[in-house]
Amino acid sequence: MKYLANELSQKENYKFLSGAIIPRPIAFVTTVSEEGVVNAAPFSFFNIVSSDPPVVSISVQRQNGEMKDTARNALANGELVIHIVSEDMVEDVNKTAASLPKNESELTETNFHLLEEENFTVPRIAEAKLKLAATVFNTLPIQNDAGETIADLILARIVQYDFNDEIVDQEKGYLLAEEIHPVSRLAGNDYAKLGETFVVTRPE
Repeated sequence: MKYLANELSQKENYKFLSGAIIPRPIAFVTTVSEEGVVNAAPFSFFNIVSSDPPVVSISVQRQNGEMKDTARNALANGELVIHIVSEDMVEDVNKTAASLPKNESELTETNFHLLEEENFTVPRIAEAKLKLAATVFNTLPIQNDAGETIADLILARIVQYDFNDEIVDQEKGYLLAEEIHPVSRLAGNDYAKLGETFVVTRPE
């Protein structure tokens, strides 16, 4: 079965992409509005871009052409915190995917608690085992063939890693995936846990 992408609808392209590019890590992002409201939302269009400098990408899809709170807030004050979603966070993270007025915080519907950080305007989620404080490195509006901006691609530069002790191999300096218990997105309403892992040594 073959399809030409430009002959498909946005929904059909989304279904194929979200079903094919799996599993996808989830960035649970907090930002702060100009009015001081803490916004929180999950994004699975998320990955590493560079390690020098340490940069990750997050694509924030627009809604009816309107920029979402996460993108608007990040662009306004230049800061965001990315949390990696663990199994015990999924239910509450899912609640923050609801669309609320920009003067309301999604966190009021959850059991999450905020941690304030000195010299950083955006608070962190206390329950997250892995937190990445970041600044906006660059942004790119993604436009469709009609010239309409349909997403905002944020390149975020990591400025601080904040890890729970149990997820770090103190001797080797590696993170322990089996202690993070990461959750990934599949298509539709489906998620996946970390399953069986195996090792393949790279050729020299």
